[in-house]
Amino acid sequence: MATADADDEVGGKRCGWCHRPLASRRGVGRPRLFCSPSHRQRAYEARRRADELHVPADQCIVSAVDLSRLHDRLYRLEAAVEDVRADLGGAPTAADYRRAVDHLLDAADDLVGTVVEPVRA
Repeated sequence: MATADADDEVGGKRCGWCHRPLASRRGVGRPRLFCSPSHRQRAYEARRRADELHVPADQCIVSAVDLSRLHDRLYRLEAAVEDVRADLGGAPTAADYRRAVDHLLDAADDLVGTVVEPVRA
Protein backbone atom coordinates (compact mmCIF):
# COMPACT_ATOMS: atom_id res chain seq x y z
CA MET A 1 0.00 0.00 0.00
CA ALA A 2 1.38 3.44 -0.87
CA THR A 3 1.86 5.95 1.86
CA ALA A 4 -0.89 8.47 2.29
CA ASP A 5 1.44 11.45 2.15
CA ALA A 6 3.19 10.50 -1.09
CA ASP A 7 3.90 13.45 -3.35
CA ASP A 8 3.00 13.46 -6.98
CA GLU A 9 5.84 13.62 -9.50
CA VAL A 10 5.03 17.29 -10.08
CA GLY A 11 4.97 18.11 -6.38
CA GLY A 12 1.29 17.84 -5.43
CA LYS A 13 -0.14 15.71 -2.66
CA ARG A 14 -2.31 12.72 -3.52
CA CYS A 15 -5.06 10.88 -1.66
CA GLY A 16 -3.72 7.97 0.36
CA TRP A 17 -6.51 5.73 -0.97
CA CYS A 18 -7.37 6.63 -4.57
CA HIS A 19 -4.17 8.57 -5.37
CA ARG A 20 -6.05 11.36 -7.06
CA PRO A 21 -4.60 14.86 -6.52
CA LEU A 22 -5.65 16.58 -3.32
CA ALA A 23 -6.86 20.15 -3.49
CA SER A 24 -4.43 22.45 -1.75
CA ARG A 25 -5.65 23.83 1.55
CA ARG A 26 -4.40 26.83 3.45
CA GLY A 27 -4.55 27.35 7.16
CA VAL A 28 -3.68 25.58 10.34
CA GLY A 29 -4.02 21.95 11.17
CA ARG A 30 -2.65 18.72 9.89
CA PRO A 31 -2.16 18.32 6.17
CA ARG A 32 -4.87 16.34 4.41
CA LEU A 33 -3.97 12.77 3.58
CA PHE A 34 -7.26 11.70 1.98
CA CYS A 35 -9.73 13.33 -0.37
CA SER A 36 -12.77 12.26 1.67
CA PRO A 37 -13.74 10.76 5.01
CA SER A 38 -14.81 7.56 3.25
CA HIS A 39 -11.34 7.14 1.75
CA ARG A 40 -9.77 7.71 5.16
CA GLN A 41 -12.06 4.98 6.53
CA ARG A 42 -11.26 2.58 3.69
CA ALA A 43 -7.53 3.07 4.25
CA TYR A 44 -7.98 2.41 7.97
CA GLU A 45 -9.94 -0.78 7.28
CA ALA A 46 -7.35 -1.91 4.73
CA ARG A 47 -4.51 -1.35 7.22
CA ARG A 48 -6.36 -3.31 9.89
CA ARG A 49 -7.10 -6.18 7.50
CA ALA A 50 -3.51 -6.20 6.23
CA ASP A 51 -2.29 -6.46 9.82
CA GLU A 52 -4.64 -9.41 10.42
CA LEU A 53 -3.31 -11.18 7.31
CA HIS A 54 0.32 -10.21 7.98
CA VAL A 55 0.62 -8.40 4.65
CA PRO A 56 3.74 -6.18 4.67
CA ALA A 57 3.07 -2.43 4.75
CA ASP A 58 4.53 -1.89 1.28
CA GLN A 59 2.19 -4.44 -0.35
CA CYS A 60 -1.52 -4.83 -0.93
CA ILE A 61 -3.89 -7.42 -2.33
CA VAL A 62 -5.78 -6.44 -5.47
CA SER A 63 -8.20 -8.44 -7.56
CA ALA A 64 -6.79 -10.32 -10.52
CA VAL A 65 -9.40 -8.68 -12.76
CA ASP A 66 -8.34 -5.14 -11.77
CA LEU A 67 -4.67 -5.99 -12.22
CA SER A 68 -5.33 -7.57 -15.61
CA ARG A 69 -7.29 -4.51 -16.79
CA LEU A 70 -4.47 -2.23 -15.69
CA HIS A 71 -1.87 -4.36 -17.49
CA ASP A 72 -4.00 -4.31 -20.66
CA ARG A 73 -4.30 -0.52 -20.58
CA LEU A 74 -0.59 -0.06 -19.91
CA TYR A 75 0.27 -2.44 -22.75
CA ARG A 76 -1.97 -0.45 -25.08
CA LEU A 77 -0.16 2.77 -24.11
CA GLU A 78 3.24 1.11 -24.52
CA ALA A 79 2.27 -0.12 -28.00
CA ALA A 80 1.06 3.38 -28.94
CA VAL A 81 4.39 4.88 -27.86
CA GLU A 82 6.24 2.34 -30.01
CA ASP A 83 3.93 3.10 -32.95
CA VAL A 84 4.54 6.83 -32.63
CA ARG A 85 8.32 6.37 -32.42
CA ALA A 86 8.21 4.34 -35.63
CA ASP A 87 5.82 6.73 -37.40
CA LEU A 88 7.88 9.81 -36.56
CA GLY A 89 11.15 8.16 -37.54
CA GLY A 90 11.91 9.89 -40.84
CA ALA A 91 11.01 13.43 -41.75
CA PRO A 92 7.56 13.77 -40.18
CA THR A 93 5.12 16.42 -41.29
CA ALA A 94 2.78 18.43 -39.09
CA ALA A 95 -0.01 16.02 -40.03
CA ASP A 96 2.15 13.08 -38.90
CA TYR A 97 2.64 14.76 -35.53
CA ARG A 98 -1.09 15.42 -35.24
CA ARG A 99 -1.92 11.76 -35.96
CA ALA A 100 0.74 10.66 -33.47
CA VAL A 101 -0.66 12.88 -30.73
CA ASP A 102 -4.19 11.68 -31.43
CA HIS A 103 -3.02 8.05 -31.27
CA LEU A 104 -1.23 8.63 -27.94
CA LEU A 105 -4.18 10.53 -26.49
CA ASP A 106 -6.55 7.74 -27.44
CA ALA A 107 -4.39 5.17 -25.65
CA ALA A 108 -3.74 7.44 -22.65
CA ASP A 109 -7.43 8.35 -22.28
CA ASP A 110 -8.09 4.70 -21.50
CA LEU A 111 -6.00 5.15 -18.32
CA VAL A 112 -7.65 8.37 -17.15
CA GLY A 113 -9.58 7.73 -13.98
CA THR A 114 -8.21 4.21 -13.55
CA VAL A 115 -8.03 3.30 -9.90
CA VAL A 116 -6.93 -0.08 -8.60
CA GLU A 117 -8.10 -0.43 -5.03
CA PRO A 118 -7.03 -3.05 -2.53
CA VAL A 119 -9.49 -5.90 -2.13
CA ARG A 120 -11.81 -5.40 0.82
CA ALA A 121 -12.45 -8.61 2.66
